[in-house]
Amino acid sequence: MRIAIQGEPGSFSHEAALGVASGATILPCAVSAEVFAAVDEGRADCAVIPIENSLAGSVAEHYDLLLTQDVAIESESLLRIRHNLIAMPGTKLEQLERVSSHPVALAQCRGFLAAHPRMQVVPFYDTAGSVKRLMEQSDAKAAGIASAQAARHYGGEILAAGIEDNPQNYTRFFLIRRRELVRVDPNPDKVSLAFKVENRPGTLVAALEVFAGLGTNLTRIESRPVPGRPWEYVFYADYQLSSPETADEAIKLLAAHCSMVKELGRYRAAFSAERSAASGHR
Repeated sequence: MRIAIQGEPGSFSHEAALGVASGATILPCAVSAEVFAAVDEGRADCAVIPIENSLAGSVAEHYDLLLTQDVAIESESLLRIRHNLIAMPGTKLEQLERVSSHPVALAQCRGFLAAHPRMQVVPFYDTAGSVKRLMEQSDAKAAGIASAQAARHYGGEILAAGIEDNPQNYTRFFLIRRRELVRVDPNPDKVSLAFKVENRPGTLVAALEVFAGLGTNLTRIESRPVPGRPWEYVFYADYQLSSPETADEAIKLLAAHCSMVKELGRYRAAFSAERSAASGHR
């Protein structure tokens, strides 16, 4: 399986992709649009993309691309985010003068960084990329903050493990394919969709009442501006299925109140899939 990811090898997306298929060939892409293009053009069989972090929130660009590209969600997974201080092998903590990583990772390690004020904090474009750079430069005075996968991939040494401030740090990932190639789960219990309501009073309330009327649990809703249409918004929602028939009925009822409805995927919720795997079932 060829899996496209956004970011350098050794990133958390790389780790998540290997969790989906341990023997997969990873196709790193510089930007998210390239990830979707790789799937669309067949250079990758699928992609694993981060969609939401429990602390930092949504990856808005990926929601926008899910709406505009002809792909669909096949499954979701959760990855516990463990940040590690990584340096050249043999480096001592007291030797370090600089530490770099993605700004989100740096923000999630404020406590550790505050406890080591002599290290200059340098934002970088990618967590794994920070480790890649210091290893390429053989910089014994620099460290990166990244995953254990990054240390393994580039040959770095973990000087301090689990330095994130909050242990309840998880990222939700989607596995996406071209829509016609999605392997449909026979027992989905969750749906992601996008909809745009008519610009008249009460339409959003009416749309939300569709979910309540069907007995579904709306687990998430977020609005995003429509490019080129000031003050118009698309709503992205996740909901739990009360029955398999609910998804089709929801689309039908939403159409009466919305100018656009697009189902992004039907799949097993990550916690449901993990529980089934633990009990020996799919």
